[in-house]
Amino acid sequence: PMISPSSINSRVTQQGSFIFRVCFLDRFQSKVMAEFALHYLHAKRVAILRDVKSDYSLDSSEIFTEIFKKGQGEVIINQSYSGGDIDFKAQLTAIRGKNPDVLLVPGYYTEVGLIARQAKELGLTVPLLGGDGWDSPKLKEIGSTALDGSYYVSHFAQDDPLPFIQSFVKKYKKTFNVGSPDGLAALGYDAALVLVDAMKRSQSDASDDLRLALGLTQNFQGVTGKISMDSQRNAVKSAVVFQLVNGGVSRALHF
Repeated sequence: PMISPSSINSRVTQQGSFIFRVCFLDRFQSKVMAEFALHYLHAKRVAILRDVKSDYSLDSSEIFTEIFKKGQGEVIINQSYSGGDIDFKAQLTAIRGKNPDVLLVPGYYTEVGLIARQAKELGLTVPLLGGDGWDSPKLKEIGSTALDGSYYVSHFAQDDPLPFIQSFVKKYKKTFNVGSPDGLAALGYDAALVLVDAMKRSQSDASDDLRLALGLTQNFQGVTGKISMDSQRNAVKSAVVFQLVNGGVSRALHF
């Protein structure tokens, strides 16, 4: 069996019946983003700035658009860039002219931080909205206060008071002598925990038996939430929405 900690593309587990994941799917993440924009931010008009070189970015924007429109929202402008770009002012100027309620940037932290800074320079002050590609300590180093008031969806809230989660955070800091664990670290930990749990329940260490045990995982308490495997070996679980404050510090919003 193969277990992916963080591959959210829906096509990953379709490649073989021995492939599992412990992260949520891109479609679920995009649904959370769209519903958050509609019902929490009360946004009706959204602009999108997507990375045309990234399947992650293109898929996320497509799914978001589908769900946002079903909720009576309107995508008023679509702009694009290529991963590695450093100048986004032309796209952001066009977006500013459309006066959106929010700006969806379903990309990675390297570009998102620059986009936030250039948006602020241009007077585009609406919240930016994104997904787990934002989840990196380097995001605040790049974007700093320009990110304040923006939101993203990810996998893991290190401030969750559950003793199990706080124990993981403490051990991670002590073991690696770095800052707090990000979503990828937590998902890697959960991938190992899910495998160990399946090994304990498996009739043997044969591949077929391990596959069966993994597929029967239900309500397993990981540090990224309770994990259940569906019939397609995808994790059914919750997501966390973060608000960026005080120079790009992530604060989990609990609903």
